[in-house]
Amino acid sequence: MSDLFDVSQETILVTGASQGLGRQFARVLAANGAAVALAARQSDKLRSLEQEIRGKGGRAAAVALDVTDTASIAKAVDATEAALGPVTVLINNAGIAIEKLATEQTEADWDAVIGANLKGAYFLATEVARRMIARKQEGNIVNIASVLGTGVLKAVSPYAISKAGILQATKAMALELAGQNIRINALAPGYIDTEMNHAFWSTPAGERLAKRIPQRRVGAESDLDGAILLLASKASRYMTGSVITVDGGFLLT
Repeated sequence: MSDLFDVSQETILVTGASQGLGRQFARVLAANGAAVALAARQSDKLRSLEQEIRGKGGRAAAVALDVTDTASIAKAVDATEAALGPVTVLINNAGIAIEKLATEQTEADWDAVIGANLKGAYFLATEVARRMIARKQEGNIVNIASVLGTGVLKAVSPYAISKAGILQATKAMALELAGQNIRINALAPGYIDTEMNHAFWSTPAGERLAKRIPQRRVGAESDLDGAILLLASKASRYMTGSVITVDGGFLLT
């Protein structure tokens, strides 16, 4: 059964790898044998993660990437190929949120969130897919969506809209690329405790939100390990256009 989830032959590009879920994805994929390209804007954090993974015997390379810049996207894929070889799996994770009510969101806020979360993910996926097609190579793209792509909360409307777009992009591209032996699926996490939001879960608002989750707890980063290994490995070889939700039952409410 362990062979089913084997990623040791994969070269995996993980975006937003400098912190949070992206860093956790990179760690678990590297620990399971993948060669992992660590892509983000914060180069100091990437280098630290690269050293950590290599220190444990893993294969990793830090790659500068600004997903809002299409020129940066092409350069990042070039750098990954030079360091580790052709990308066989893309984990499209980079993204941001700006917390304001819709009536307070500015055009700049909208452009920043949609640019990073939707436009960047779309154009990185198409860049990687074109190269896979040119090499006649089997490929695998995993888009990191969110439960807010289908459900909503106040004060994050551009984020929710961007993640709804990611779900549709996953399905649309999966349909187009299935004949090229490229599959595209999405992982939709619920509320996960990361370093960026850790303090929030101890506040009254955070505690109220956690109580709305049927499992009565916020997810840990490691709660996504199984799902990311499934989607990144051949275990999901007959899945494309699918969305896996890992949310403790939040959407049931």
